[in-house]
Amino acid sequence: MTQELAPMPSSPTAAHSAGWWRDAVIYQVYVRSFADSDGDGIGDLRGIRERLPYLADLGVDAVWLTPFYASPQADGGYDVADYRAVDPLFGDLSDADDLVREAHRLGLRVIVDIVPNHTSDRHAWFQAALAGGPDASERQLYHFRPGKGEDGELPPNDWESVFGGPAWTRTADGEWYLHLFAPEQPDLSWDSPAVREEFDSILRFWLDLGVDGFRIDVAHGMVKAEGLPDIGLSEQAKLIGAQVLPFFDQDGVHEIHRSWRRLLDGYEGDRIGVAEAWAPNAERLALYVRPDELHQAFNFQFLTCEWEAAAMHRVIDESLLSTRSVGAPTTWVLSNHDVVRHTTRYGGGEQGLRRARAAALLTLALPGSVYVYQGEELGLPEVEDLPDAVRQDPAFFRGDGQDGRRDGCRVPLPWSGAKAPYGFGPGGSWLPQPDAWAGLSVEAQTGDPRSTLELYRSALALRRQLDGLGDGEMEWLPGPDGVLTFRRPGLVCTLNTLDTEAEMPVPGRPVLASAALEFSGAAVRIPGETCVWWAV
Repeated sequence: MTQELAPMPSSPTAAHSAGWWRDAVIYQVYVRSFADSDGDGIGDLRGIRERLPYLADLGVDAVWLTPFYASPQADGGYDVADYRAVDPLFGDLSDADDLVREAHRLGLRVIVDIVPNHTSDRHAWFQAALAGGPDASERQLYHFRPGKGEDGELPPNDWESVFGGPAWTRTADGEWYLHLFAPEQPDLSWDSPAVREEFDSILRFWLDLGVDGFRIDVAHGMVKAEGLPDIGLSEQAKLIGAQVLPFFDQDGVHEIHRSWRRLLDGYEGDRIGVAEAWAPNAERLALYVRPDELHQAFNFQFLTCEWEAAAMHRVIDESLLSTRSVGAPTTWVLSNHDVVRHTTRYGGGEQGLRRARAAALLTLALPGSVYVYQGEELGLPEVEDLPDAVRQDPAFFRGDGQDGRRDGCRVPLPWSGAKAPYGFGPGGSWLPQPDAWAGLSVEAQTGDPRSTLELYRSALALRRQLDGLGDGEMEWLPGPDGVLTFRRPGLVCTLNTLDTEAEMPVPGRPVLASAALEFSGAAVRIPGETCVWWAV
């Protein structure tokens, strides 16, 4: 199959007009785990609104909310039954309106999730498709197919669900429907004009309410290769982000994003689209942020990069080169609601926290925009010992139990107090919080200059004060083995990736460090797994 290549614009810096998103720090709120206002143990919109001053004080520019729409919650709200209604678990439409207005009053922008690859199986369209049988017109809105085999008893092709098992489920009338995720999440057919018209209307609904943009779930999905060809390989989920698959990263998705960019540009106030797109390389990812497509795309190559200087150097270079080729900013992200928290990925314990703190300063010094997942500013680790009885991740139940670790990064935040639920709400919490989190709460860390929370607050304040941070240029500088050193206007950043200290000439005046430094004349000894900002 042919693939588009990212063109080099004649003037990359002019390809996009200046916009707030180019150097924004955007905080991801996993709605059910941020703050609970009514005591049912599940976070809600009112709880978020009440905690917005914390985010404003932290120093972020925008808030991204995971889905809060009407949903049976088969996949944490990513199975949407009604895109224009708030699920009663989280409040109602007036709560959403109040949240957006309060965020704007505090100087925060609001980005909401949109889920266009699939709906819930409780969506009115899918219910009509099932009820109407093989001749129902609503089946054209999804991917219904006859099965293979003598009696149609085999799936239409060999595609596998990202959550494990086949990507097809058979209906009572014998046809099969496609679901690249859980069976409760049937994939929409974007060949249907009705699907495209409906999502234009949904976007306008929320834009009219005042949201500042959308994070597009599975932005690399929606379009499937013609004929739905077999792949011929098993364990297909492991191929995502490594090669082009017939159900992901098809060139046809780009026309959808172009149409949405035109829709967004029709609104005042720099409304943006952010792609959650897994692509096999940085060049393919850059296609999603060409001047006439979306504004940002998550940089999963950086998120999955190992803790090693050469690997980090390579990924940073590739990321910057690919996005600059289309005039777009690069985004940097370390964790989100779908991956193991980076404090744990980086080794866990004291080492994992050291690396996580250093990685935070690294990302906030790089050119472009940064996403912060709720709780990473507290240094929260993955909760790896959740009882099976409380888990809700569909991947846990459809796979072998080893891939269903997303619950561990979704445990509700600790705000205050000595025991659970640590101020999360007046009741309990939908996932149990560890006893050790008392020392990691917002209350416990506030005012402690050694805490991870105060490190983030200081870094975000300096990022706003120093003109050279955010979007712009960077230059690599020589340094000792294992130490990444680069210059931004007015600032030098050094990251010692080794587990032993590194000595080098003092490059400037230290303004922020993730661990204490030692000086000897004109030299500085940087502890292992430590990042430092130097004013120059």
